[in-house]
Amino acid sequence: MKLLQVDAFADEPFRGNPAAVCILDRERDAAWMQNVAAEMNLAETAFLLENGEEPWSLRWFTPAVEVDLCGHATLASAHVLWQEGLLAAGATARFLTRSGLLTADRREDLIELDFPVKKSDPIEPPADLLAALGVTNPIWVGRNQFDFLVQVDSEATVRALEPDHARLRKLDVRGAIVTAASSQYDFVSRFFAPGSGIDEDPVTGSAHCALTPFWSERLGKTEMVGYQASPRGGVVRVRLVGDRVKLGGRAVTVLRGELVV
Repeated sequence: MKLLQVDAFADEPFRGNPAAVCILDRERDAAWMQNVAAEMNLAETAFLLENGEEPWSLRWFTPAVEVDLCGHATLASAHVLWQEGLLAAGATARFLTRSGLLTADRREDLIELDFPVKKSDPIEPPADLLAALGVTNPIWVGRNQFDFLVQVDSEATVRALEPDHARLRKLDVRGAIVTAASSQYDFVSRFFAPGSGIDEDPVTGSAHCALTPFWSERLGKTEMVGYQASPRGGVVRVRLVGDRVKLGGRAVTVLRGELVV
């Protein structure tokens, strides 16, 4: 089985968010895929299975759990299908996932994903959330089906955060997004998901499904550029189209191998 490592939302190696992409030879059970993901020990490992004329089956695993939605590993998967000649250069990549049908297309020099909007509703923040993040005076706190979303006063605050990951791990949620407006970009963010086995995710496509409608409402824009300010960092170009979010980015293959287990 082909096994590749791709840096997604990056235009050079060792930036963006690394994902492993495994092209399966046949159906594999969840426990086997979880073992492979733990072995790869990346934020996400994607498993692709061809279904003839139907969309490719796509599942995502962190080193600890299977997840319902992952942007960077979907971008990496589409990149692999085109790069390895498994999909014609001009064809749309179509994936059947736990979040329904997802697609990816080439748009100029970007790969653009078509994902569902994940709008966040305002909530009274749990005390443990703010304490774990080290945020004292949030501007806004909300939640969607996956994550908490916290707006803070400045880009400097976002970049300076040093969360207590052990405390965050106890929250009954996938992760926490912290965001602020930016002078260089439209907005910046960071994403922490220790409960899913990832203390800080380098660049999180699915988090931008929440960030896009949030900042579109505040900035009055439907096309924006976000920067995820993790140590590796990565740029995500977003477009809000009705109840869908278009996530644009580049990808670079850094490793190609063969899974022999």
